[in-house]
Amino acid sequence: MNETYVTLSGWLGGDVTLRNAGGVPVASFRLASTPRRYVRKTDTWENGDTQWYAVTAWRALAENCGRSLRRGDPVVVHGKLSARVWTNRSGVEVTTLEVEAACLGHDLTFGTSEFQRRRTPAVAADAA
Repeated sequence: MNETYVTLSGWLGGDVTLRNAGGVPVASFRLASTPRRYVRKTDTWENGDTQWYAVTAWRALAENCGRSLRRGDPVVVHGKLSARVWTNRSGVEVTTLEVEAACLGHDLTFGTSEFQRRRTPAVAADAA
């Protein structure tokens, strides 16, 4: 089966929402990505239309997202892209672009970050 993988850079549109699905942690957030182009004729930069993506992460990645990411953070997301078509309350058909994250992190183009290794229960027990 063919899957479409993408790598996106953008900004968190809101804080990460954590929930459990069948006892497994799931994080979700919206990512805004706005293309920017240099216009040589006017010597200026122009913003394109902002595209919004619904991002989900599972298990340990979900927990780490909840601990690390906040609204407005610049991030890079790599994962499986899918499009979901649904009908809203007004009866209009809407397409939502969704990414199931395989890996993600802060976009260090815009700042610095400090990595802290996640401590698993087995590692914590060994340290004690």
